[in-house]
Amino acid sequence: MTTSPAPRPRSRRALLRATLVPAGLAASLVLVPLPAAVAAPSADAAPAGPTEPGPLRIHDIQGTTRISPQTGKTVAGVPGIVTGVRGYGSKGFWIQDPNPDADPATSEGVFVYTGSAAPTVKVGDSVLVSGKVTEYYPNFGGGSQSLTQLSGPAVTVVSSGNPLPAPVVVDTRNIPGTYSPAAGADGTVNGVTLNPEKYALDFYESLEGMLVEVKDVRVVQATDKYNELWVAADKQDQRSKRGGVLYESYAEPNVGRLMVQQQAPVSQQPFPVANVGDELTGTTSGPLDYNQFGGYTLVAGTLGALRDNHLQREVTAPAGERELTVATYNVENLAPGNPDAKFADLAQAVVTNLRSPDVIALEEIQDNNGSKNDGTVDASQTVAKFIAAIKAAGGPAYEWRSIDPENGKDGGEPGGNIRQVFLFNPQRVSFTDIPGGSATSAVDVAGTGAATALTASPGRIDPADEAWVNSRKPLVGQFSFRGKKVFVIANHFNSKGGDQGIDSRFQAPARSSEVQRVKQATVEQAFVAKLLAADKEAKVVSLGDFNDYQFSPALAALTKDGVLRDLVNELPEKEQYSYVYQGNSQVLDHVLVSPEVGYAKYDVVHINSEFAVQASDHDPQVVRIKP
Repeated sequence: MTTSPAPRPRSRRALLRATLVPAGLAASLVLVPLPAAVAAPSADAAPAGPTEPGPLRIHDIQGTTRISPQTGKTVAGVPGIVTGVRGYGSKGFWIQDPNPDADPATSEGVFVYTGSAAPTVKVGDSVLVSGKVTEYYPNFGGGSQSLTQLSGPAVTVVSSGNPLPAPVVVDTRNIPGTYSPAAGADGTVNGVTLNPEKYALDFYESLEGMLVEVKDVRVVQATDKYNELWVAADKQDQRSKRGGVLYESYAEPNVGRLMVQQQAPVSQQPFPVANVGDELTGTTSGPLDYNQFGGYTLVAGTLGALRDNHLQREVTAPAGERELTVATYNVENLAPGNPDAKFADLAQAVVTNLRSPDVIALEEIQDNNGSKNDGTVDASQTVAKFIAAIKAAGGPAYEWRSIDPENGKDGGEPGGNIRQVFLFNPQRVSFTDIPGGSATSAVDVAGTGAATALTASPGRIDPADEAWVNSRKPLVGQFSFRGKKVFVIANHFNSKGGDQGIDSRFQAPARSSEVQRVKQATVEQAFVAKLLAADKEAKVVSLGDFNDYQFSPALAALTKDGVLRDLVNELPEKEQYSYVYQGNSQVLDHVLVSPEVGYAKYDVVHINSEFAVQASDHDPQVVRIKP
């Protein structure tokens, strides 16, 4: 693991620049739900605007912690220059005081929330604002930080066409290398005095609502369907081989990740369609916001030009005749009602990018009517359509095995009944069918030595154990390749839903979902240990979407006593990722093998996670072994 760089000094005021932001841009594209307590102002009872500046300035309202010292109070005549306007969704505008105080902990900007009324001010207006000071939590239950705002505003435009305050340049020189301060007695950082020269989260909070800019920044998460992307403002964050930033440790979050949106609607100004490794050249500037989908967000009034890095989708190396290839692919809620193009794209990836593996463990195969919640659990139509698409793409005529789950018992999208499925090429490998497997019966180990076998194939590992409540149960199958027995376990551990984000007001953030994954890993480790006790030379491949990192307690539990080894740790460090989330390139999918699988050529095939156009949000993986 890399070590965190020492905190870097910075002077916000010293880095202010004279660059001005064009006026007239409006409307963020990704919006957050508003708390019921924030009521929209009545259209027929608009309060009269203030006529004189009041006693408080924006920095007095923002204060030196995350919570305004004026929360709940009505303030009058707060002066500022309008620096950005959002005309729909969470409607409102940002104002900033052009005359900052000397305290780097106090922000000079604030968001003015106008409720259901579209703001009538323009960028460059000098205004006086009266309103109630509120702290809005975009995702209170999820641990988000708060956004200080003025609500129910009365606004007076004093003048128009004013120059904007100079944006603060956010880059390696001033982003601290340490991510977060320690929490206070309440477990949150809310009341902790901001130290923006030492902690990255404090640095961003001290700029909340202010104009900021980044220059010549690398894209570290591709443009998504909401027209947003992530950039690396700090060039010292650990770079992946293909241009992202690697998430390597709970203790060392990457400090320079920023989400970028734009103020202008795409109908007026197209948002750049970028892949990881592309670059926004020149200046990208706008107010610094906070939202539930990614924390601190630069809502751009000016966007840099997109420089295409021409990122290519990877193709795995060809396998030798004596190599068994086993792959895993999360196909993201695949159902018969999905567009034919999705089936075609997934199939082409199997044939071209994965080179038609001998065995494929699929995750998130939905039942025959997808998310329709009517008790259907059979997925034969879903699988048949996918197999046909693979054959149409030039691949083999795969056969398949799976076990239907109990209705509504395995989590995932309600009604979808997702499950794992084995595809296998019968021209290369055979499946050993052993009756007895069902949604509720537990597979066991029979025999010893060369006679070791499963009691059911396919089977499910201890499905009645509490570890698998509302989660997918591991599917295990017995295969034969060139006369050699291979046991394959297809996994999809429980999701990270409910965990607090790394930018949470709670520090360190709670990972509540981890408890169940550790239990799941413990159950599976015991099964593999039993299999190896019966035959110490057993060849086991356990793979799939484990929804956890290579350094997590769950993977430590799964690999306990050396029953399995996680192949991702054998890749070069810069290639250790299969998924990108909040700008972090990270590992969620794994391939693990038992000790007797000494020869293992492993590859994460990057075809989805780094691209704006995706067939799935996960990258597939493949291993070549010689049983």
